Amino acid sequence: MATIDQFVARYPRLYHMAEGGSWPSIKRHGLLSTSALLQLFGVGDAERRRREAEWRPESVTIEHPEHGVAVIRDQRPMRPKALELVLDGMTTGEWYQLLNGKTFFWVCERDLKKFLNASLYKARPHDVLTVDTREMLRRHWDRITLAPFNTGSTLGRRRSRGPGTFQRIEDYSLGDRHSDVVELAVAHHVPDIADLTMALEQRRGSGPPVAVPM
Repeated sequence: MATIDQFVARYPRLYHMAEGGSWPSIKRHGLLSTSALLQLFGVGDAERRRREAEWRPESVTIEHPEHGVAVIRDQRPMRPKALELVLDGMTTGEWYQLLNGKTFFWVCERDLKKFLNASLYKARPHDVLTVDTREMLRRHWDRITLAPFNTGSTLGRRRSRGPGTFQRIEDYSLGDRHSDVVELAVAHHVPDIADLTMALEQRRGSGPPVAVPM
């Protein structure tokens, strides 16, 4: 079982990759899961449930007269047929809904860089948040879970997933490998993400990061 000190010693920083230009909205509203974003933008219950439980082959842009424009990232690396093959104890709709209710962070910059350089995203600019792990755990401990792989992708090695994939830190077994944890997820939203963010950069693929004023 992992303790806060053990986890922070191994993963002192967290990384979140958002669409380029998202920071002003994130700073204002906090870091929102897809479900929280749909709720904020006043999307009706029926449409919200559909968007939460169905695969998104493309990114979706939503608009609100007060909150402006937001982009919900696509789920192209998680096609329904491929997802069915690795799910245990859940339907594809339930898995999509589970992920849409969480905000996600990479615990290693190595995995962030892989995602930035993925063919689907490397040509696009992204706002990358570097977050203080200890403070995140201190403030949001009860809503945090961990996963040992990229839960939003079925590409590459097939990893079985289901109700037990996400585990609380105190129930998580940290071994000797730095890759024991890949994702840290916070349920629904992180309202105080601006307070937790230590650095903000704009990145595009493997190009040099550009510091962005916070």
